[in-house]
Amino acid sequence: MNTVATHVATPHGASAFHPGGELLRLTDLHAFYGESHILHGIDLTVNRGELITLLGRNGAGRSTTLKAILGLVGRRTGSVMFNGTDLTRLAPHQVARLGVGFCPEERGIFAGLSTEENLMLPPQVASGGMTLKEIYEVFPNLLERRHSPGTRLSGGEQQMLAMARILRTGAKLLLLDEITEGLAPVIVKKLGEVIRLLKSRGYTIVLVEQNFRFAAPLADRHYVLEHGRIVATVEQHELAAKTDMLHELLGV
Repeated sequence: MNTVATHVATPHGASAFHPGGELLRLTDLHAFYGESHILHGIDLTVNRGELITLLGRNGAGRSTTLKAILGLVGRRTGSVMFNGTDLTRLAPHQVARLGVGFCPEERGIFAGLSTEENLMLPPQVASGGMTLKEIYEVFPNLLERRHSPGTRLSGGEQQMLAMARILRTGAKLLLLDEITEGLAPVIVKKLGEVIRLLKSRGYTIVLVEQNFRFAAPLADRHYVLEHGRIVATVEQHELAAKTDMLHELLGV
């Protein structure tokens, strides 16, 4: 596989998202699927240009937190403030138009479309999306496979394509759900390179991840969830001192 290129241009339109300062704040966020109460008062903050992780065991509420930000749950209460706008008042398509991109765990690649057709399918919903040239510089494998149907892509290539689609839309906040699951170590390493590159270019990232060893060196801050609640918050500089606690919480 090709290595990830590291010379892509800074995202256009970044002036609306000045570096530093709060970009996303969840306050007393509860989420429900029917009668099931999944999130029980989530409070967290993400500053512009930060990468934070949501860690926890299966069923802890990590993916539901991403979906609650977008409005993809049955019901939610509390506040989701993004760049000064309360997202709980908006439909999911309106949230996307503000510059929030979601890469779901299931990837959602259309088997009958080529790689490039998949890439071009989502509309540009905010200014500043990467051009095809920039995307292919970040993901050279997709350039090589641009005419291949979705069914011919490896799991790693499908994951790259799922991430690349949201970069084209103009999203500045990236919600990434279990992007390393089931992938070979060499692909996981390359995804880590991509995430470091995106962070260096000013993107803000919320990463749901089961693989603590992948997430640990990437994040500015880790939030650990259990049963729909945040039970620990660990800053990057605290990681060495609190690794044993995290391993216990995560069952690593």
